Amino acid sequence: MSFDTPIDRRGTHCSKWDKMESIYGVSPDDGIAMWVADMDFRPPQCVQDAVKAMYDHGVYGYYGDDADYKAAIAWWMETRHDWLLNPDHIFTTHGLVNGTAMCVDAFTAPGDGVVLFTPVYHAFARVIKAAEREVVECPLVNTDGRYEMDFDAYDAQMTGNETMVILCSPHNPGGRVWTKGELQAVAAFAKRHDLLLVSDEIHHDLVFPGHTHTPMANIKGIEDRLVMMTATTKTFNIAGSHVGNVIIADPDLRARFAGRMAAMGSSPNSFGLFMATAAYSPEGAAWVDDLVAYLDGNRKIFDEGINAIPGLASMPLESTYLAWVDFSGTGMSREEFTSRTEDVAKIAANHGPTFGSGGEEFLRFNIAAPRAVIEDAVGRMQKAFADLQ
Repeated sequence: MSFDTPIDRRGTHCSKWDKMESIYGVSPDDGIAMWVADMDFRPPQCVQDAVKAMYDHGVYGYYGDDADYKAAIAWWMETRHDWLLNPDHIFTTHGLVNGTAMCVDAFTAPGDGVVLFTPVYHAFARVIKAAEREVVECPLVNTDGRYEMDFDAYDAQMTGNETMVILCSPHNPGGRVWTKGELQAVAAFAKRHDLLLVSDEIHHDLVFPGHTHTPMANIKGIEDRLVMMTATTKTFNIAGSHVGNVIIADPDLRARFAGRMAAMGSSPNSFGLFMATAAYSPEGAAWVDDLVAYLDGNRKIFDEGINAIPGLASMPLESTYLAWVDFSGTGMSREEFTSRTEDVAKIAANHGPTFGSGGEEFLRFNIAAPRAVIEDAVGRMQKAFADLQ
């Protein structure tokens, strides 16, 4: 397929396009949706074929025997990420927000502190607060436009009330691919403070040249406190299938999680399982390689255009298709730079404060769209901030 092919998603019950006017005041008639983290691309043909096979069969009953599905996950993790996993360790949840919520429910109690390295994916804090746990923000350090961790500061923050830490790896919204040394430091931090470590690795397939993702499961010595979360949904643009995986090697943790899954009466939908099984295949792998190359081109165009505007800085992306733009150099208030983006450029982008401490001067832009859309967005931003140039 060509990633340049425009697809009109308006009027299709698409959150990204059909809700942006009510939330951001940007009309889909002349605006650009760059907020929700899904792509304006069709998934690979193997996924489409799986859905068509379901349609051709014509019966949409209960899914049974998930051995092929779990084998596909194990094959993908071994061939793409050098991670050997036991298929019996896989739980399937309704996406990874649900997976996160299930982990919070299974492994913490009301009032417990859950540590986040902020700014970070906004759904984490949302589910933690809804579960009546305490969000403990450990701010990342922005060093010359690159996020780093300060464990001396984090150690000093801990009170003993914390029972879990959630890591976003690769990082959303900063796009960092954490190094093996950084992951070892996170693991050591979790051990020092007796925290269960949940590693959300949903963006792990979308890594740009020059960077290598290391699964937290490949860091030794933390198997007794580690929960891994992965999904096909970001990689293959099938987020509406709401299928994700929670992978737990430790038998005691696995039993606790299984108990909560049973108590919730949770089971996955067949569409997502068929789609994921088809996606985790050689054909799916070739499509992902093409996708990453295309996103890399979008990234370069977006960064060059945005960084040409005095006062704006797009954080260099090592992974994901989510550009994190710093407006602090403009000297503008958050209200002004947001208004220029929404009212003048007519672009709906995520507001930085929703990602927690450290996001106040930022907006997040989704660059997973046809290249012409990215070029249009850059041109709109340059016009909206033309007085700075």
